[in-house]
Amino acid sequence: MNRYSIWKYLTIVCALLVGGLYTLPNFFGESPAVQISSAKSGQKLSSDIQTQVEAVLKSISIVPIASTFEPGNFKIRFNSSDEQLKAKDALQLALNPNPSSQRFVVALNLVSRSPAWLSLFHASPMYLGLDLRGGVHFMLQVDMLAAVTKKADSIAGDLRTQLREKNLRHSGINRIDQGIDILFRDAATLLSAKTLVLDQWPDIDTAERSQGSEFVLSLNLKPEAARKVQQQALKQNITTLHNRINELGVAEPIIQQQGLDRIVVQLPGVQDTAKAKDILGRTATLEIRMVDDSSDARAAELSSSAMVPFGDERFLERTGQAVVVKKQVLLTGENLTDAQPGFDNQTQEAAVHLTLDAKGARIFRDVTRDNVGKRMAILLFEKGKGEVVTAPVIRSEIGGGRVQISGRMNTVEANDVALLLRAGSLAAPMEIIEERTIGPSLGAENIEKGFNSVTWGFVGVAAFMMIYYMLFGLFSSIALAVNLLLLVALLSMLQATLTLPGMAAMALVLGMAIDANVLINERVREELRIGASPQAAIHAGYDKAWATILDSNVTTLIAGLALLAFGSGPVRGFAVVHCLGILTSMFSSVFFSRGLVNIWYGRQKRLHAVSIGTVWRNDSSDPKLNPDQ
Repeated sequence: MNRYSIWKYLTIVCALLVGGLYTLPNFFGESPAVQISSAKSGQKLSSDIQTQVEAVLKSISIVPIASTFEPGNFKIRFNSSDEQLKAKDALQLALNPNPSSQRFVVALNLVSRSPAWLSLFHASPMYLGLDLRGGVHFMLQVDMLAAVTKKADSIAGDLRTQLREKNLRHSGINRIDQGIDILFRDAATLLSAKTLVLDQWPDIDTAERSQGSEFVLSLNLKPEAARKVQQQALKQNITTLHNRINELGVAEPIIQQQGLDRIVVQLPGVQDTAKAKDILGRTATLEIRMVDDSSDARAAELSSSAMVPFGDERFLERTGQAVVVKKQVLLTGENLTDAQPGFDNQTQEAAVHLTLDAKGARIFRDVTRDNVGKRMAILLFEKGKGEVVTAPVIRSEIGGGRVQISGRMNTVEANDVALLLRAGSLAAPMEIIEERTIGPSLGAENIEKGFNSVTWGFVGVAAFMMIYYMLFGLFSSIALAVNLLLLVALLSMLQATLTLPGMAAMALVLGMAIDANVLINERVREELRIGASPQAAIHAGYDKAWATILDSNVTTLIAGLALLAFGSGPVRGFAVVHCLGILTSMFSSVFFSRGLVNIWYGRQKRLHAVSIGTVWRNDSSDPKLNPDQ
């Protein structure tokens, strides 16, 4: 009656082994470290960096605990935070002597002290939030003028198309600061163009003037429209940062506006701070332009001293070869709907596959149809610097909105480029003006109190259960410990971030988890009161309590899922621990605790009594107290 099948005991053993394995890394703590990575995406570190770092540390009399070299980064662990900060400053100065052109990213980090064998099972400690362990704090300055300039560039490009379609001839369209000047040879054409502008762009102010024998139509965004563009740019940048951080897998980031043109980013419990800084600091945007194949442009490509033709710009390919392209931008990253890394079907080289929206697909089809046999450059702008990713020759018209870019990229670089483009283009460039690693906002004393609250809460509940329910109380306490073990293991496996609200949820889960055992124990007592045998009372107690336990946990889980779906920040941190704790408590309180009871009592064929505390029997003839029945 009260015996488990062998597979149930195996399930319990496996759960305990997995829970213990993935909980173990949390007991080793972390060491302060400095992480060094390449400042250029996709570029791997050479083994020489280890020799340079050792020489720098030796010069300042610092002996690191250990170091880990990987192709993407190099991490050095230290005994204390003081050594970490001193080493970081020395390495920053030695590896980047020229502040304007940084070759390496030197960032503070925290590295787990877990043994190497745990990494074979991908066992890592759970993250602690910004309010417990600290994290990285960035402040980003948004270039608001650049947002208006970018909008003006977009309007200028659309104007060229509209004037050409309306057959309104002009002498040139010039960009002046955040404004646009259109030159006409007669006043009638100017008036027609003005009517077109006012009809298509109501947010633009127009002004007319004469310039020699030509007529000039000056266009500027209205102040209200310019402010709206800047506000939208700030919101789009915040959304883009959210997308990028989500791609990085950082849990519970804090991204919020500060003032009119700044964004604060806090990454609690982040591990790879150098990678986060690199992704956040890069303002990657994609531009498609035509290559100038004239003789003057070819001369400018071959010699850096040659004059670049008017209306052109010179950029470098990844090989260092110069390419002269026209300033007119045909397409930007705003026309992208998706970007995925992959491989070229013909050459099997790493590539990035782009999907354009309807407008971008139409423009790309028209451009490729009208320029067959000419070269088209795909440029990637990062940190204000443009680079030609590839400049292929257009062989035929390309429709369907699917484009592939490749150009001597490795798989890591293709993944990084796809991530940046997929996360969305920035509406305005941003610059990191403040970066710091901050300590726990509550202090070490409050952190200790937080962990003590969970510990003493567990001890108090366990003591009460063992006093009131005796041996069944001990079983319940062991099940409660298993619940805590599995909860920590799940948080570690999911690499979730534990915040102070999460610790509050953990303490709450302990109280909720013991409720199931209280229901079971009281149900067993009730069966004993009505005269059931001990084995039958145990069986009926677990079976009849299960429906009530399931109902109460499902309703509580629904509330937790609502918090998870609609909450943000600390609320989500509470909800994650709350929902996971409900699932683990149902396993430990019912399945695991019954396994213990079955092992202890199920093997006894003639069981006369169970240790479940005091059982009151309602017997009118002889009411008496039956202890320890």
